[in-house]
Amino acid sequence: MILNTTISGIFAIILGYLIGSIPSAYIVTRVATGKDIRTIGTGHTGTGNMGTRNVFVNVGKIPGVIVAIMDTAKGVGAAAIPQSLMDLSLFWVLGAGTAAVIGHIWPVYIRFRGGAGLATTLGILGFLMIKEMAIAISFAIILFFISKNIVLSINLSVLTVSLILWWLGFPWYVTLYPVLLMLIMGIHFLPNITAEFKKAGSWENLINSLLHRDKPRMR
Repeated sequence: MILNTTISGIFAIILGYLIGSIPSAYIVTRVATGKDIRTIGTGHTGTGNMGTRNVFVNVGKIPGVIVAIMDTAKGVGAAAIPQSLMDLSLFWVLGAGTAAVIGHIWPVYIRFRGGAGLATTLGILGFLMIKEMAIAISFAIILFFISKNIVLSINLSVLTVSLILWWLGFPWYVTLYPVLLMLIMGIHFLPNITAEFKKAGSWENLINSLLHRDKPRMR
């Protein structure tokens, strides 16, 4: 029984990675424009970044929304399959969700060059922690009105999910799960953060640039 559960759990993690690896931004951009999203981008979206924001800003609003829905659905699917269809424990469900984020960032189908993983993370947390995420999204809206930076606002709001889970008394591994996903995304963005820091010259300048960065022109 334990062996069967372990095999099923490992299968769920592999499946989660493969689902997360589906290159939504690449597919949608190819269909919409015939171009390769990996060659498109600007400073604020990251040149070649295979994520929702890059598509929304540099390809179009409708393609961007489609990519956001697809990437979010990847997170939901990666968590829903082991929980609802395979009846696995939360440990394996969280593992499959983590694998989906890793797959989105380093997709096997497209030379391990993917997006940031934020939409996929929101899909996972939204499916598993819907009430906590609703509170976090409300917090994100407030942050957005202050900073005018949607990505920064959502990232910070995801961290508040851990605080909410801690306050409600969830086990430590559940409480720290959003932090783990953010750390994985942070590893992906580390080179960009380093470059932005060198450009800004100090943490104060970097934070100010993030809070007051001009909104990109939509096409």
